[in-house]
Amino acid sequence: MEDLILAEQAEMETWKQQAETERQRAEAERQRAETERQRAETERQQAQAERQRTEKLAQRLLKMGVPPDEIDKIISED
Repeated sequence: MEDLILAEQAEMETWKQQAETERQRAEAERQRAETERQRAETERQQAQAERQRTEKLAQRLLKMGVPPDEIDKIISED
Protein backbone atom coordinates (compact mmCIF):
# COMPACT_ATOMS: atom_id res chain seq x y z
CA MET A 1 0.00 0.00 0.00
CA GLU A 2 2.83 2.36 0.86
CA ASP A 3 4.40 1.73 -2.55
CA LEU A 4 1.14 2.73 -4.23
CA ILE A 5 1.02 5.97 -2.24
CA LEU A 6 4.65 6.73 -3.09
CA ALA A 7 3.99 6.00 -6.76
CA GLU A 8 0.95 8.32 -6.73
CA GLN A 9 2.97 11.05 -5.01
CA ALA A 10 5.76 10.69 -7.57
CA GLU A 11 3.25 10.91 -10.41
CA MET A 12 1.63 13.99 -8.88
CA GLU A 13 5.06 15.61 -8.48
CA THR A 14 5.82 14.88 -12.12
CA TRP A 15 2.53 16.51 -13.16
CA LYS A 16 3.27 19.53 -10.99
CA GLN A 17 6.70 19.88 -12.58
CA GLN A 18 5.23 19.57 -16.07
CA ALA A 19 2.60 22.17 -15.24
CA GLU A 20 5.25 24.54 -13.90
CA THR A 21 7.40 24.01 -17.00
CA GLU A 22 4.40 24.77 -19.22
CA ARG A 23 3.55 27.86 -17.16
CA GLN A 24 7.12 29.13 -17.55
CA ARG A 25 7.07 28.42 -21.30
CA ALA A 26 3.78 30.29 -21.66
CA GLU A 27 5.15 33.24 -19.67
CA ALA A 28 8.28 33.35 -21.83
CA GLU A 29 6.10 33.31 -24.96
CA ARG A 30 3.93 36.10 -23.55
CA GLN A 31 7.04 38.18 -22.89
CA ARG A 32 8.36 37.53 -26.42
CA ALA A 33 5.01 38.61 -27.85
CA GLU A 34 5.03 41.78 -25.75
CA THR A 35 8.57 42.58 -26.87
CA GLU A 36 7.53 42.11 -30.50
CA ARG A 37 4.45 44.30 -29.99
CA GLN A 38 6.62 47.06 -28.52
CA ARG A 39 9.11 46.75 -31.40
CA ALA A 40 6.30 47.02 -33.93
CA GLU A 41 4.87 50.06 -32.13
CA THR A 42 8.29 51.73 -32.14
CA GLU A 43 8.64 51.08 -35.87
CA ARG A 44 5.15 52.47 -36.48
CA GLN A 45 6.00 55.63 -34.55
CA GLN A 46 9.28 56.04 -36.43
CA ALA A 47 7.50 55.64 -39.76
CA GLN A 48 4.90 58.22 -38.71
CA ALA A 49 7.63 60.66 -37.71
CA GLU A 50 9.38 60.11 -41.05
CA ARG A 51 6.13 60.78 -42.93
CA GLN A 52 5.65 63.99 -40.97
CA ARG A 53 9.20 65.13 -41.75
CA THR A 54 8.63 64.35 -45.43
CA GLU A 55 5.38 66.31 -45.46
CA LYS A 56 7.07 69.31 -43.81
CA LEU A 57 9.87 69.16 -46.34
CA ALA A 58 7.38 69.03 -49.20
CA GLN A 59 5.52 72.06 -47.80
CA ARG A 60 8.76 74.02 -47.47
CA LEU A 61 9.78 73.16 -51.01
CA LEU A 62 6.35 74.23 -52.31
CA LYS A 63 6.71 77.56 -50.51
CA MET A 64 10.12 77.97 -52.13
CA GLY A 65 8.47 77.54 -55.53
CA VAL A 66 9.70 74.06 -56.33
CA PRO A 67 7.24 72.37 -58.70
CA PRO A 68 5.31 69.42 -57.22
CA ASP A 69 6.76 66.93 -59.73
CA GLU A 70 10.28 67.97 -58.67
CA ILE A 71 9.30 67.55 -55.03
CA ASP A 72 8.11 64.02 -55.82
CA LYS A 73 11.48 63.27 -57.42
CA ILE A 74 13.39 64.68 -54.43
CA ILE A 75 11.32 62.74 -51.91
CA SER A 76 11.43 59.53 -53.96
CA GLU A 77 15.24 59.50 -53.98
CA ASP A 78 15.32 57.91 -50.51
